[in-house]
Parts: sequence; structure tokens; C-alpha cells
Amino acid sequence: MKQVKKTAVMLMALVLVFTLAACGGGKANNSGNQGTNQPANQTGNNGGAVSEEAIEEEELVPEEGAKLIVWDSGDQKAFVEAAAKAFTAEYGVPVEFTEVGADKSVERMTTDGPAKVGADVFAAVHDRTGSAVSAGLILPNDWFEAETKESAYETAIEAVSVDGMLYGYPKSVETTAVFYNKDLIDEVPATWDGVIEFAKGFNDSNNNKWAYMWELGNGYWSYGFFGGYGAYVFGDNGTNPSDIGMNTPEAVEAGKFYQSLRSTVLPLQTSDITGDIKKSLFESGKLAMNVSGPWDTGSLKEKVTNLGVAPYPALPNGQPMKPFSGVKAYYVNAFTPYPDAAKLFAHYITSAEWQKKNFEMTGNLPADKTLAEDEVIKNDPIASGFLEQFENSVPMPSIPEMVQYWNTIDATLAAMWNDGIDPQKALDDMVSKMQQNMVK
Repeated sequence: MKQVKKTAVMLMALVLVFTLAACGGGKANNSGNQGTNQPANQTGNNGGAVSEEAIEEEELVPEEGAKLIVWDSGDQKAFVEAAAKAFTAEYGVPVEFTEVGADKSVERMTTDGPAKVGADVFAAVHDRTGSAVSAGLILPNDWFEAETKESAYETAIEAVSVDGMLYGYPKSVETTAVFYNKDLIDEVPATWDGVIEFAKGFNDSNNNKWAYMWELGNGYWSYGFFGGYGAYVFGDNGTNPSDIGMNTPEAVEAGKFYQSLRSTVLPLQTSDITGDIKKSLFESGKLAMNVSGPWDTGSLKEKVTNLGVAPYPALPNGQPMKPFSGVKAYYVNAFTPYPDAAKLFAHYITSAEWQKKNFEMTGNLPADKTLAEDEVIKNDPIASGFLEQFENSVPMPSIPEMVQYWNTIDATLAAMWNDGIDPQKALDDMVSKMQQNMVK
């Protein structure tokens, strides 16, 4: 059975000086504290000028008789079983797959975890991390914390952390970007000025032909403007509901620019555009640039011969747009009888090697940032385009109060776009409603 070694390097200053009235003397006092699966820690009573470097190696070993159950969605079955087979061969721990989707796992774990019938390792979407922590359902990603933080995108790390504590093992990421038809436009313009200029010559309202389209009345699809201008939904990386950032000066500037695009790029009502409508226009050659996500890649490739994808155009303030992003990760059940084996597997299946295999098998975009330079992924223009945009994205806040954003943002966008309401007033009204609803 293979063991995993972990090297901890600790710099410690351990000079203890005691001055006695009648005579001088010195006494050094080192105390060691060895916790389960934690590096030994030496502490002294006072800091001093003398330091030493201590290096120690430890090994994380699967529990005797360990066996694991893993939950993930059906489209991940072949991938998980392939990783499980390799893991068993390497560590001697059998792994069984059960189909439970990442969007349903935390809800099911709420009952199955305490009942000791839940999976040892399960996949979940990052916005459920907070509720899983509050319910005591998951263990921190402590043993592999340094390795995970070094390899994963910072955005992914933030998404699966709560109060500075890392819990998830990021496996894949997703965000939105701009699909484009290369037969209609050579590339997505680098700036919105370029989009506006292209629209002047391409738009033809009589033939329902448009340069650029997104679901403009939807708070998910339009958030990139606000994120790019420096606004935010909640402060402290989306964790502080008492700090709402949707009517700050930055948010108002974003609202003004968003509102201006009706006259320059897309003179339609918010209700005129749905996901199906813009997808149909794009596939029929009447839309040059279509904002969507990686989940549309397969179907769009079937209809658009020369398909490309690129990050959003830069905003007038010179900053990139920052849309919402999502992260899927594996988590270790707090009630598992085999926490060491479970941590090993969660880390193993989210290694760069297996994230690359997941991309090759299912198209899931890796959360490991080092893979952005992998030749297979780097040379895939669709994957590299989305990963480039992911680096400029904002994880959707996962606190319960986020529902108040969803309940108010669409009407606010419609007021600014359809009715020409002053962005300051529209956003002030939105924040006021969010605050009132959170008090109830």
C-alpha cells in the first residue's frame, strides 16, 4: 500500500532568556505537539534572535480496511471509475461510484451524512460550501491545503473556502465568454468600442440580424459589467450580507454603460431575448457574437462550422469584464469512518493528471491552473478561451442572502434598459429592497 509523504518546513526562533537577581542562568524550553495527521509544532515562551530550520516528513496512510463510496453526476461515471481503478491499484483501497449529482449532493448529505450512509467523498457545486460547513457536513482540506492552493486558480480556492478555511478539492470550473462565428467576424473585438463599431455595419433590425447578444435582462448574464467596474454583491468576497455593493459609485458607472448599449449595440427589449432565441440566431448565421457557457460547446459545434470563443471585450474603464463563475469540487464527508483514505482520494482524483483526463473524457474545464499551459488544452481554442475568461471572473456568493440579489436584479436591469430609469435610482431601489427583505 502506497503512502503519501508531506514535508513541512518550519522556521522557529527559540531563545529563552531569564535574568535572576542573585546569579545569571539560561533555560531553553521546547514543547512538541503531535496531532493526528498534523505536522509537529514546536513553540517557545519568547521569540529571540537565534533561529533554526526544522524539516520533518510525515506520511498519510489509508486506514486499515478502508473502502470508499464516491458520489458524482452520471456524466462523470466513466471518469470516476477510471480514477478509482487506478487509485485502488496504487493504495489498495476499493472505491465504489454512486450517481448523485453535484447539484443535489449537499441536500442529500444533510440526512445521509449523520446517518452514516452517505458517500465518503462527494462532488458539489461551490455555492453549497457555506451551507455544508454550517451544517457540519464536510471536513477541511487541511492535509493537502498547500498543494491545492498552489495548483488551483485563486478564484477556485476562494469559491470552496469559508472564513479563510479551505474545504473543497476543486475539480472543474465554468464561466461565460463570447462564442463567435468566424465566417461573420474575424475575432471578438478587444474593447467595447470595437463591438460598437462592428455593430454599426452589421446590425439589421429588419432582418433580425445582430452583432452581439446576451440575455441582457438577466442578473447572471449581465453581472460582468458590474464586476468589471469594481462593484460587488456582498463584501468580504461575497460573505458579508451587511455590505451590499450594488449601488456604489462603481456599480452606478456599470449601470450607465450597460444602459448605453441599448442605443449602440442592441436596440431590443429585455423580454425579446432568451437563451433559445439567441442560440437560434447564432446557429442560423444572424448573430455574430453569442454570450454563453462551455455547456453549449458541443451543440454549437454541430451548427457553426467556424466556431470560436474569446473573453469579453474590455470595458471603457480599461478593465476586463468579470462575470460570475462556478466551481465544482470534491468534499470529504465529516462522518466518514475513513477520513485519511477519503482525503487521499479527493486529492488524487483532482490531481493535474486526472483533471486533464476528465477534460479529455468529458470536456470539463480543469480547475488546475497549470493545465492552461498543457498542449492538449492550450491548443483547444474553446477550452483556452473559457479558461482565460475564468481568470477574470467572480465566484457566485454562496451565502443564503444571495437569493435577494436574484429576486431584485432582473427587474432593476429591465428598469434601466427598457424604461431608461436613472441607474443611481434603480440601484438604490434594488439595494433598499434587498436590505428590507433580509430583515424580514
